Order: sequence, then structure tokens, then C-alpha cells
Amino acid sequence: MGCTAEQVAAAVRAMAGVIAEHRDELVQLDRVIGDGDHGENMRRGFAAIVTKLDESTPDTPGAVLKLVATTLISTVGGAAGPLYGTAFLRAATSAGSAGELDGPAVAAALRAALDGVVARGKAVLGDKTMIDALEPAVRAAEAAGADPAGVLAAAADAAQAGAESTVPLVARKGRASYLGERSAGHLDPGARSTALLLRSLAGSAGGGR
Repeated sequence: MGCTAEQVAAAVRAMAGVIAEHRDELVQLDRVIGDGDHGENMRRGFAAIVTKLDESTPDTPGAVLKLVATTLISTVGGAAGPLYGTAFLRAATSAGSAGELDGPAVAAALRAALDGVVARGKAVLGDKTMIDALEPAVRAAEAAGADPAGVLAAAADAAQAGAESTVPLVARKGRASYLGERSAGHLDPGARSTALLLRSLAGSAGGGR
């Protein structure tokens, strides 16, 4: 069974709820090694997405993803807006005009999202960024098979492990890199929000734990 526009829109609403629930955690993580605005910026962006979905739901999964992308780019400040906006925009392009997304299409959309973030932020694995959660998630998704729920569950598990792996790392990108060795010992907020979003998607697809 594929993911329809209605299901993707419902999943996006659920992601907004998860971000709102974890807003304070993300603020605190970012306050330690960044400028403290990641949680509020993400909450504001996803709240704006829900408002737009309340007005009308696009008729394809790709169109839903494009709405998410354009809203994040226009409403989220800091690095997160352009990076997440690019991720969702590339995913939307990958999804195209298909009425439903099967497991391989979901994995391909995640791959496109990763490629977009890498192109935009120039980060690589080990730089202590959202790439440390997203890249292992994409690899796991691509190996997971044809079921969207299974693809997203595998991605979520890998993203969670990837986010946790950022704790001992010294940041080499973004504001956290200014701290040098002092950035070690802290979870990267972008990796954490990436893991939260993928866990939420997996739950919406029926593959979450």
C-alpha cells in the first residue's frame, strides 16, 4: 500500500505535533551549542504548515511536500529553514506527480532530501549536523524493501542512532563549530529534530515504535 496525499498531509500534521511537544528540548539543545532558536523556529514553521493544510490539502504527496518546503523556507529562520526547506523541496521533486508513494519511492525521496541538504549545507557525516542522522537513515531506508512503513521504521531507527552518535563529536559546521572542543558532549539539535521527524513519520505509517 502506498502513501497518498491525505496520508502524507496527516503525517505532516503529526510531525507538527511532535515538534511542538519537543520544542523546549530543541531550544535547550541549541542553547548549549548554538543560538537557542531551533526549537521555536521549527515549531513556528510547522504550525504555519498546519494552517495552510487547514485551508486546502494538495492532491498529490509531492504537492504536500512542496507546500511543506515553501512554508519552511518562508517562515523558519536560522539555518533550519533553508536546510529543511531544501530537503522537502528535493523530496517533492523526487515524488513528482505520483498519486501514491511506495517504499522505494519513499526511500528515493529521502535520498533526494539528503542530497539537497548536503548540497546546501556542505556538511558530511561526522560534522555534527543533521547529516549524521539523515545519511544513515537514507541508507537504512534504501535497504528496507517495498513497504513504506518498514522503510520509514528502518530510517527512524537509523536516524535515532545517528543523532545519538553526535554527542561525542566536535562540530565542524555551523554556529556550534565556533565552540571547538567545547561542542563535544552535546547532542546536535538538527540531528535530534531530524530523528524526531522520521520517528513521527514512521509512526504515522504504522512502522513506529
